[in-house]
Amino acid sequence: VQVEGPQLDGMILLTSCDKTVPGQLMAAARLNIPSLLVICGYQASGHIGNEHVDIEEVFLHAGYYTQGAISLERLTEMSEVAVKSPGVCSGMGTANSMHSVTEGLGMCLPGSAPVRANSQKMWDYARESGQRIVDMVWEDLKPRDILTEGAFRNAARVDLAQAGSINCIKHLQAIALEAGVDIDIYDTFDKEGEHTPVLTAVRPIGPLSIEAFEDAGGARGVMKRLEPQLDLDVMTVTGKTVKENLAGVEIGDADVIRPLDNPWGAEAAIVLLTGSLAPETGIVKVGLRTPDRKLAFKGPARVYDSAVEAEEDLKAGNIQRGDVLVLRRQGVRGGPGMGGASRLVFAVEGAGYGADVAVVTDGQLSGLVNKGLVVGEVQPEYADGGPIALVENGDAITLDAEANLITVDVSDDEMAARKAKWQAPPFKATRGTLYKYIKSVKSASEGCVTDE
Repeated sequence: VQVEGPQLDGMILLTSCDKTVPGQLMAAARLNIPSLLVICGYQASGHIGNEHVDIEEVFLHAGYYTQGAISLERLTEMSEVAVKSPGVCSGMGTANSMHSVTEGLGMCLPGSAPVRANSQKMWDYARESGQRIVDMVWEDLKPRDILTEGAFRNAARVDLAQAGSINCIKHLQAIALEAGVDIDIYDTFDKEGEHTPVLTAVRPIGPLSIEAFEDAGGARGVMKRLEPQLDLDVMTVTGKTVKENLAGVEIGDADVIRPLDNPWGAEAAIVLLTGSLAPETGIVKVGLRTPDRKLAFKGPARVYDSAVEAEEDLKAGNIQRGDVLVLRRQGVRGGPGMGGASRLVFAVEGAGYGADVAVVTDGQLSGLVNKGLVVGEVQPEYADGGPIALVENGDAITLDAEANLITVDVSDDEMAARKAKWQAPPFKATRGTLYKYIKSVKSASEGCVTDE
C-alpha cells in the first residue's frame, strides 16, 4: 500500500534483523519495481575485563541460567555490555547470513555485507544506493531481472560457504515463490552442499569475529573464492553481471576467507535429513566437522509439547545422557508461526549435556545455534499429523548427518495404528488474522507463504 498508493517508481529497502531481509526481498519481488537493499549493519559488542562478550554469549548463558549454571548477576552483567551500538546480532546468525545472501542474490551493492552499523562504510553505501536507485529507474532494471534461478543458486552457495543460518533456506524459498522462479531451494542446498566447502569460520561455528570477516572481504570475498562455481552471467543491481562485479576483487586476510583448495571445512555445513521421522525434511547445521563434533546419535525419545516442560525436566534431572529430546507443536501451523527451540538447546548445553543429548523439533532454530546434534524444521510438522506427532517416549530415534537420515524405530503397522488414534489439536486461534494465517500458511518447504 505504501509503495503502490503513491505509485513510486523505485524503492530502497533499509534492511536489518532476521525477518526484515526476506520480507523486503519478497516485497521487492512481488511489486517488481526497481529496488535495492541497503544493509544497515551489525552491532558492536563489549568486554568484561579481557573477556569478549556479545549477544551470542548472552543467549547461550541465558540457557545456562535456566539450569542454575550461572547467577542472575553474572547474566545481567553480560547483558549490560554485550550490545554497544545499534545493529543486528554480531556473529553469523540469521541476520548477517541473510545480508550476505542478499549480496549473493545481487540485490544490494557489492561489498555491502557485512558492515558495521553506523560506520562510515555503511553511510557511504547508503549514499551510493540512493544514487544508484535513480539510475535503476531510468534503466528499468527490476527485481525479477535479477532474481533468477542462477541468482538463487549463488545465494545458496554463499550461505553454505559461510556456514550461515539454516533459516536462509525457507526464506529463499519464499522469495523465489514471490519472484515466480520455479526452483526447489531445499534440493538446491542439498545438491550444492556436495561440492561447496566452508570457506570462513565466523562465530558460532568457528573462532572468527564478524569484524574480521568484513575486513577480509565479507560476502564479496566469499563470492570471489567461489567464482569458479558461481553462475557468473546473472544480473545484479549494479546493472552488471556477477562476473563483472568480481573483476579485480582481492581478499584481505587469506586465512579468514580461505580458497577452495584449502577450506576451513571440506564438507557441507548444512545437511538435510530425511527418513521415517521426517519424510519431507529435517535440517542440521553441522558447521565445521571437527573431531569432537558428533554427526550420528541414537537414543530413546523424550517427547515434549513445550520447551518449558523440557527445561523443567532438564533442571529436575529427569533427562539423561543419551536421550533424544523431541520438541513438537512448534511448526508453522502448530506454533503458530514457528516457535523457536534455541533456548532449550542452550539449556541442554548449560546442563553440560551438549554432546550427549540430541534435540529434534518441528520448530525453527536461531542462526546462532551450533551446539550438539540438533535437527530443526522437521516436516511434516506435528499439526499436519507428521510422524513427529506419533512419536512416544522411549521410541528409538537415529540421527545420522553423514548418511542424511532421521528415523524412528517403530514398525509401519504400529505407526499406522497410532495415526488412526491421533487427533489433530484444535487451532490456537479460532478467528481473526491468526486464524486466517493458520488456515492458509504453507509448510516451511513451501516458504511459509500465505498466498492461497
